[in-house]
Amino acid sequence: MGFMDDAKETAEAAATKVGRAVEDTVDRVKDKVDEVKADVNVKKAEAEADSVKARNEAKEKLRD
Repeated sequence: MGFMDDAKETAEAAATKVGRAVEDTVDRVKDKVDEVKADVNVKKAEAEADSVKARNEAKEKLRD
């Protein structure tokens, strides 16, 4: 029974290690997705700010 117990413990340890590696990979992917979403939001905000600035400049020229 000693051999079987050792094999079982080894298999459990390997499964735990693989499970942790998968969790780490999932966390990294989620972090990257969050980073990309944040970049998109920043670019969208910058584009909106540029649009407002251009619109305000056009209005100002019409007032003159």
